Amino acid sequence: MTVRVRLAPSPTGNLHIGTARTAVFNWLYARHHNGTFILRIEDTDRDRSLPRHTRNILAGLAWLGLDWDEGPIYQSRRIERYQAVVEQLLDQGLAYRCYVSEAELEEMRIAQKAAGKAPRYDNRHRFLTEAQRQAYEAEGRQPVIRFKIEEPQEISWVDLIRGQITWNTQDLGGDMVIARADGYPLYNLAVVVDDIDMGITHVIRGEDHIANTPKQILLYRALGYEPPQFAHSPLILNPEGKKLSKRDGATSVAEFQQMGFLPEALKNYLALLSWSPPDGEEIFSLEKAATLFDFERVTRSAARFDWDKLNWLNSQYIKQLSPAELVERLTPFWQAAGFDLTTVPDAAWLEDLARLIADGIDRLTEASSLSRFLLQDPISYTLPALEQLRLPGVAEAMRAMATTLAQADLPEISVQSLKPLVDQVAKAQGMKKGLLMKSLRAALTGDVQGPDLMESFVLLQRRGWALPRLEAVQRLLA
Repeated sequence: MTVRVRLAPSPTGNLHIGTARTAVFNWLYARHHNGTFILRIEDTDRDRSLPRHTRNILAGLAWLGLDWDEGPIYQSRRIERYQAVVEQLLDQGLAYRCYVSEAELEEMRIAQKAAGKAPRYDNRHRFLTEAQRQAYEAEGRQPVIRFKIEEPQEISWVDLIRGQITWNTQDLGGDMVIARADGYPLYNLAVVVDDIDMGITHVIRGEDHIANTPKQILLYRALGYEPPQFAHSPLILNPEGKKLSKRDGATSVAEFQQMGFLPEALKNYLALLSWSPPDGEEIFSLEKAATLFDFERVTRSAARFDWDKLNWLNSQYIKQLSPAELVERLTPFWQAAGFDLTTVPDAAWLEDLARLIADGIDRLTEASSLSRFLLQDPISYTLPALEQLRLPGVAEAMRAMATTLAQADLPEISVQSLKPLVDQVAKAQGMKKGLLMKSLRAALTGDVQGPDLMESFVLLQRRGWALPRLEAVQRLLA
């Protein structure tokens, strides 16, 4: 059997992080078995499905590098196929037209609630006579189509993650609506028809779909097909064990991209949510994970989203990038911060900047503040920096540093060539090296913290900003 799996997002919103984790699991399972990964866009909700959400989903999957083998296939282009199946079920007596109004359904729910019963449709129109149907239509009522669910019977399947699951049809809420009055199919019908037509062998999705599974199994069998195998993965919760929401920082893949996460790190982290490789490694490519992936190592308990873990993973991937690759990743964030990169000395200078800050960032967004003093001039000074510069003897030391730098004949600009100048000034001013270095940082960067000072000094000198910064401090302290 050739494994065929599918990801079937609905474009009623952007690509959610939970859907992305489902995509990762489907991709891993397909690649592990040399199978086929299909992308299907479930856009039959005409009121809520929007083209911009479809574009966001496609862009998010592409950014993550989760390539699909077939699709995207759009449900909205298959309406006639679903309608033909509805007619088939009607002709076979497995479905019927239901004319119950919304007011009658609400009255039914109120009565059930008053009696302490779970809300359900009481199947009252299952056995309408032809005369009754004609009377309802004469009133102008437009029928929905309901699929007959016989009660009581048990529906069981062996879930690849959760094991044996059994539902009684008495708990399914009565006969199921499979098509609206306007002829448009509802989710449970469309998904079953699609999975049959596309030869889906394994349905891998979130546990929030478990309640749909028994209904879908009934539809498969009514249409003469055996259901695929199901695997329902745990939900992703926030650190407090509640549903992940925007209050937790981000929920869509696009937001994670904007927050400066690398796609390699994010999909690595998503793979670790409820699954772990047998070798215990935490940093791996999806290609490697695909060789190891199976459902036996997927836990049943909900996954807790851990921002610290994701930040750490992202920092490890940042460190693995070459300077040129890191510049490429950082450029959009530098440009968004308003930095004019056309003014830097050359590509090598930018690569040296990337190398300088790589160890100090967990996310790409952090690079802008960390490198601002190297990409923007003039600088502003933090209060601690101003306090540092106003310490006794610092103004004189900065003046001496400026004079020494201006008079120096440096064969090349490097830490090795600048360090003796700093040592010379410290000795001449009778100032402790630590005090001079901290003051020099404040003068050159506008802060008392930041990346390696001497490497920063080199980069500033290479673009001709070091001496003007030291001279600007003289005016500031005058």
